[in-house]
Amino acid sequence: MPDTARNTSVLAFVACTLASPFSATAQEAPSAQERGPAAADAMLHALDVKYPNPYRAMESDEVKAVMDRVFKYLEATTPAELINKLSQAPVARLEKADPNVVLKPGDFRLNSYEWGVTYAGMLAAGAATGDSRYTDYTMKRHQLLAELTRLYLPAVKADPAGARAPIKSLLNPHALDDAGAMCMSFLHAKNLGSKVDYSQMLDICSKFVTETEYRLPDGTLARGGPDEKGKAKLRPLPNTLWLDDMYMGIPTIALMGKYTGDAKYYDDAVKQVLQFSRRMFNPQVGLYMHGYVEGMRDHPELHWARANGWAIMAMVEVLEVLPKTHKGYKAVEMQLRKHAAGLAHLQDKDGMWHQLLDRPDSYLESSATAIFAYAFARGVNRGYLDKEMYGTKANLAWNAVARQVNAKGEMASICVGTGMAFDPAFYYYRPISTRAAHGYGPLLLAGAEIIDMNRKYKFGLNDSGFMYQGAR
Repeated sequence: MPDTARNTSVLAFVACTLASPFSATAQEAPSAQERGPAAADAMLHALDVKYPNPYRAMESDEVKAVMDRVFKYLEATTPAELINKLSQAPVARLEKADPNVVLKPGDFRLNSYEWGVTYAGMLAAGAATGDSRYTDYTMKRHQLLAELTRLYLPAVKADPAGARAPIKSLLNPHALDDAGAMCMSFLHAKNLGSKVDYSQMLDICSKFVTETEYRLPDGTLARGGPDEKGKAKLRPLPNTLWLDDMYMGIPTIALMGKYTGDAKYYDDAVKQVLQFSRRMFNPQVGLYMHGYVEGMRDHPELHWARANGWAIMAMVEVLEVLPKTHKGYKAVEMQLRKHAAGLAHLQDKDGMWHQLLDRPDSYLESSATAIFAYAFARGVNRGYLDKEMYGTKANLAWNAVARQVNAKGEMASICVGTGMAFDPAFYYYRPISTRAAHGYGPLLLAGAEIIDMNRKYKFGLNDSGFMYQGAR
């Protein structure tokens, strides 16, 4: 065909296309159809649905009301006081170390890893709500711990095995549980300008996490190293990785990078995330196994919910302080996104997650749900996760957890402390208790992050579906 004819044909085709009613550039809205009597099913899509938990974003005051109930319960049942264990008499002022002085018993311990998370949650709640009671809760107890450290540390150093102290596990740690989460809370408080003298506590805890805790030959934090007699510790087997330890160790390592300015801590934190993930993350399902034993060919791939919570929280904490220019930043962020996608797929219809994440006949568990609400909301707030995808999931998870808090401020459906096992029965039948300390800190963290997220973004109903509706 001659060029002139070909060009004429092309122009004719383009003109026809532009004039077509189906053209992308010239299409017009169809004319209104004739309206007749409404069919019986015309408005069925708009029927009121009776959701068991609120299908909406809670207002800030609603979120805080839940947190306030929890605060009042914890303030009343975790006294920052001392007593003489022989006479039970209160000790108003302690001038020197006394082996008979102990912390006044409450519902929870003030120097456990669970309470390290709770201290961090109180700090976050204070920042999000402007209510100084939350911040003061942590500062008051940190101050008491610092005073006890000053008085009792010399005796514990002189006789680690025999000395008695109200906070012995903090002064002479034997596992990441004793040091990591508490150290993290100290560093968070320092970053917020706390006037407490943390120097001795940070020296003990940070050195244990970064230098003393047992590691595999490639440097991965592990359990099951040599005991005091040189024999292998069985927790439950030598050279065992517990997913929990991502949170019990890695955030402190990353925060030490910010505290000291030494990039070696950032490098180590990234290495820990990636090496735990290489061994324990299943990319096909987007979940971590709870336990891994170095040298085994097969591993007990049981996807315990709270351990997966500790893992995603660890990555959230690392990304909070890791410089964006660090060579490992993108790798950690990508791992967080892969994990979040796997978790999002398994959220139950009413907003919670199951004890064994991929086994819907296991019970719905509160502490993990609170952690996922926090991590998703933090991910949205920091831009790690898409707000359209994860904002509503975070809100629904919060709404579900809020329903677990009773009028007294106790939180239901919390799995008690849990070691690792090689069979599903162990996880299915772990008890739940309002006295399991693991849920309260995550709830406070989640509430604080939900408040911040819903201040930044609007979520509401669109054609009956709960969706992201833009920045505020």
